[in-house]
Amino acid sequence: MSKPNFQDNLVSLEDKIRQHEDNLKFLTNQTNQLDESILDLQVSLVKYHSTNEAGTENKNGASHNEEETMEQILRQEKSAAGILCQLNSQHASQALNSAFSKDVLGIVANLARVDDDNLSRLLSEYLGLETMLAIVCRTYEGVKALEKYDGEGTINSSSGLHGLGSSIGKKIKGRFVVICLEDLRHYVGGFIADDPQKKLALPKPRLPNGECPDGFVDYAVNIISLESRNLTCLTGTGHGLRETLFYNLFSRLQIYKTRTEMLVALPCIHDGALSLDGGMIKKSGIFALGSRKDMEVKFPVITGESDVPASYIKTENTIRMLKWERTCIAGDIRREEELIKQVKANFQGQT
Repeated sequence: MSKPNFQDNLVSLEDKIRQHEDNLKFLTNQTNQLDESILDLQVSLVKYHSTNEAGTENKNGASHNEEETMEQILRQEKSAAGILCQLNSQHASQALNSAFSKDVLGIVANLARVDDDNLSRLLSEYLGLETMLAIVCRTYEGVKALEKYDGEGTINSSSGLHGLGSSIGKKIKGRFVVICLEDLRHYVGGFIADDPQKKLALPKPRLPNGECPDGFVDYAVNIISLESRNLTCLTGTGHGLRETLFYNLFSRLQIYKTRTEMLVALPCIHDGALSLDGGMIKKSGIFALGSRKDMEVKFPVITGESDVPASYIKTENTIRMLKWERTCIAGDIRREEELIKQVKANFQGQT
């Protein structure tokens, strides 16, 4: 069998270059089409806002409660969360956006809402102040942007969030928790069909006799409400806050109407439970007794129905899906460009 000659090698390399160039042309065309689709959808949202200047949140009163939560966070003046919120509220520095990009999503406390003040108190107390004030980042790049170190591992107080805090006369005291979504193990399973909140399809707890315990309300991860922008496609793999952040924080924490009903359900409680009258089981075998604690930072409460039409929410979700698809294609384009460089280098080496 004869070995391929020099001319055959050149022809093969030329074919590979053309193939990669065709792939690039196709991917670029896809990107342009996605950009046009995204722009058209964004224009439709702008038209909606222009005819609804008052805004949904002003109509349903939810903005007041969200402002209360923000005020509670701002009172934590020496916390990283308090400083971050102050920088955002004052638009204190252009560096905030450039340094953190759009990777820092916010604080746990302002990323979800609940139906009433009692639930707000219960869920906030269960998580604790440190977790409620945790900063949430989409990727590890956001985590790195928050804090930088010198060659000896000492915190550089003039950069990251520490530096921005200093620029407004604030200094972070102690440690603070940062949660990176891309490093969390996300919920593996389906969603409740046709649910606009994309609640997780978790099976109801079952007693040894096969019955669902009396007084079971729902799982905490499904009781919280998310704004439409937080429902889908926050991570590079397309997972939203409910199946990443809040599933990790609450796992399968169960909610019951009364403490008595919760205690009867002990055989099927593994990841903890709360009762609406103040009972708390941290996890199987660990009980939290005593009186309730008045939390310094709580989730905002929903005080009315959203006036945003389903079509608006669907359009927002479509835009996020298209942007995620565009991000994936951008990765394919970078790989094709690298492959073309390699093949062209081989081609030049042969000539």
